[in-house]
Amino acid sequence: MKRRLLTVLLISIASIGYAQKNDARLERMLKNEIKDFQGDVGIFVQHFKKNRTVSIQADTIFPTASVVKVPILVGVFDKINHGKLKLNDSYIYDAKRIYGGSGLMQFYKDSAQTNLSTMVSLMLTYSDNVTSIWCQELAGGGIAINQLMDELGLPNTKVNSRTEGRQKIWEKYGWGQTTPREIVKLMTMIEAGKVISPRLSDKMYRYLKNQYYNGEALSQLPAHIATASKTGALNQTRNEVVFVHAPSGDFVFAILTKNNKDQRWTYDNEAEVLIRKISNILWNYFESKAKFKAYEPVL
Repeated sequence: MKRRLLTVLLISIASIGYAQKNDARLERMLKNEIKDFQGDVGIFVQHFKKNRTVSIQADTIFPTASVVKVPILVGVFDKINHGKLKLNDSYIYDAKRIYGGSGLMQFYKDSAQTNLSTMVSLMLTYSDNVTSIWCQELAGGGIAINQLMDELGLPNTKVNSRTEGRQKIWEKYGWGQTTPREIVKLMTMIEAGKVISPRLSDKMYRYLKNQYYNGEALSQLPAHIATASKTGALNQTRNEVVFVHAPSGDFVFAILTKNNKDQRWTYDNEAEVLIRKISNILWNYFESKAKFKAYEPVL
């Protein structure tokens, strides 16, 4: 614990002399895009080489929906770091674990064999709920994961579901909660090799690079560009956090929404349209010499 706290302290000290500048022009563009949205929107954008950020309700707490699976990932790898788990550990699926929503493991045959690496892959790539709940258990539960988030300097990023003492918060935010700034910080720290260890951060980041749900923010980025991301969706919430390795320099952004009036599970859902528009704006703003027009969707 002391080592992790020291790491966070050193990161914080290093960031003091690297004050980020607000990109007023980009902020105006994004505020204009969200002004008529029927719901609440939080955005945080950071371009590292340009040393520019945009913060719009960036410190407001939003439901994570499936974005909570990133903190769960960290919890699993903390156990790996302490020798309590291995990615090649075998497990037997019990059909009693069936849980609705997204994912594939709910369709596994009872007593099918799997391993932790497959479970982590399903959790992140297909946003599999069964494996996510299972991984949360293996990580020591919400209390253990939340302690890790505190140690990483992310006090508002929490697992609520199945976590003692967080029933009322769960009723408000659901499975998890975060802010746009904090989930960007977590993704950035993983990419930079600063979560647990460079070796384990590297492996976590590799899992985050394989996203099945690529019809929103990712659809507005050229297919050959490397990204790492996680989506999340509930009736009143659509979220996405994306780390982009762009030609002009890396940038990362989070778009979180809540209290959305449009709760349709359709391609033209208002929040999903908004996420695509913002992603497109960001790419063409930062990559003005390599503008990109997305293809019409393949439905």
